[in-house]
Amino acid sequence: MRTRVTAVTSLLAILVVLASLSPVGAIAEQEPASLAPFVPTPYGVVHRMLELAGVTSDDVVYDLGCGDGRIVITAAERFGARGVGIDYDPERIAEANANAERRGVQDLVTFIQQDAMQADVSDATVVTLYLLSSSNRKLRPLLTQQLQPGSRIVSHAFGMGDWEPTQTDRFEDERGTTRTLYLWRTDGTVRP
Repeated sequence: MRTRVTAVTSLLAILVVLASLSPVGAIAEQEPASLAPFVPTPYGVVHRMLELAGVTSDDVVYDLGCGDGRIVITAAERFGARGVGIDYDPERIAEANANAERRGVQDLVTFIQQDAMQADVSDATVVTLYLLSSSNRKLRPLLTQQLQPGSRIVSHAFGMGDWEPTQTDRFEDERGTTRTLYLWRTDGTVRP
C-alpha cells in the first residue's frame, strides 16, 4: 500500500513539473485575469456616463477595460476630451484603434494593451468602468491612490463595495432596460 501511495505521489509531482514547463502553462501565467467579459456599453449609456461625469474638453478620460474604445472615442467626439483606453486583449485594442481612426479622433485618443490592475491612471480626470463589482473593488485602491482629488469615476451597473457613490443615476435605456450608473468624486482618501 505504501509503495502505491509513493508511486502516485511521485507521478503527481512529475505531472505538476511538466505542466509548469509547458507553453500552455506559461501563457496562462502571463495573461492577466479578466476583470469582466467583453460586453459593449450601449451608446445611450455611454452618453449618459459622460454627461454624469460632466466631461469637458479639459478632461482626460480613461476607460479601464475599454473593449472597442467607444467610451473614449465618444468623449473625444462629443466633448473634445483626450482619452486613454486600457484593455488586456490585443484584438480589442486593434479594434479600438481602427474605430478611432474611422471616427477621426486618433489624435485625441490612445489605446494601451495592459492589465488594468497595472495601469497608471494618475493623468486621468475621469475614469469609466463597466466591470464586475469584485473588479471595481480590486481597482479601488489603485484609483483612489493615483487620482487627484476631484477626479470622477463613473461605473455602469456595478458599485465599489462599501464606498458610497456621490451620485446614482437610474434610468431606462432605449430598449426599456433599467440601467444604473454610479459616480464617485475622489477626495484624496486612499480606499483599500
